[in-house]
Amino acid sequence: MSLEADAIVDRRRTRRKLVFWRVSAFVLLAAALLAAAGAAGALKGLDGAATPHIARITISGVIMEDRAQLEMIERVAESDAVEGVILAIDSPGGTTTGGEALYEAVLKLAEVKPVVASVQTLAASAGYMVAIATDHIVARRSSITGSIGVLFQYGNVSRLLDNIGISVNTIKSAPLKAEPNPFSSEEPPGTREAIAALVDDTYQWFVDIVAEQRGFDRAEALRLADGRVFSGRQALDAKLIDEIGGEEAAIAWLAEEYDVDPELPVRDWEPKRADEGFSFAEAALGAVGGLIGRDLGALVPTGASLDGLVSVWQGQLSDDEDVFSGGRK
Repeated sequence: MSLEADAIVDRRRTRRKLVFWRVSAFVLLAAALLAAAGAAGALKGLDGAATPHIARITISGVIMEDRAQLEMIERVAESDAVEGVILAIDSPGGTTTGGEALYEAVLKLAEVKPVVASVQTLAASAGYMVAIATDHIVARRSSITGSIGVLFQYGNVSRLLDNIGISVNTIKSAPLKAEPNPFSSEEPPGTREAIAALVDDTYQWFVDIVAEQRGFDRAEALRLADGRVFSGRQALDAKLIDEIGGEEAAIAWLAEEYDVDPELPVRDWEPKRADEGFSFAEAALGAVGGLIGRDLGALVPTGASLDGLVSVWQGQLSDDEDVFSGGRK
């Protein structure tokens, strides 16, 4: 009986040791994976920071004010390893504040580094605003650019509310407060004039910087700033861009004008975002989606709508929705 009790105790001790070592091995593996991910992230963030290279900064999608992106541009400006910068643009534009912030950041970058814009499919509205902050603009013959202008659109749902029997009462401090009002069919006198003045103020600034950066007199800048879009060929004839070509042409320009070695590697710089890395919500949705055979990743919010003044040529939300709240030109 004593021998059997001893055997039971030994088995329990052995089981506890096995559990301990299994847990320890799991913890060590998890730590190693985290360390590897951290090292990969650090290498990605540095991405050749110690060796000479040409930095590629990609501006894509709808432009909004992006603090992480602006800070990344500052790091590019401070990097001794960056010999030149290619601004790869594929954007329909976005908010005027986002375009203005990015325009100013690229202007500061161009003070310390040679910067060339390489227009891909599209650099319109605020996308073109960013392009003109560079030293040189290259675009494909069939690229789309221009659409110089500002837009303010709003809807009115008063007739819908009348049809379903809902009224919205408003008490405000002055007639133009919170105007235009989407719930009222009547606009106080001066509403459209006030909004038009708001749009025109930003539009005139946009025209001014186009004239300044592209060397136009104001009359010529105004002629080109009627909202139209241009192909790359048309934009070259109008002097809105400097050269037809792709990234190879951009690199050749850096080599010719600033003696940048064309054989240098081109490395992507990307913003450091707080939400990068492993997401429990995304992992959980991915697991559930795998069980039911559906992709649930879209349930994790990833974007925001365009509010306020916009400088955008076209902005498609999804295959099922036409345009952003800013509308299209």
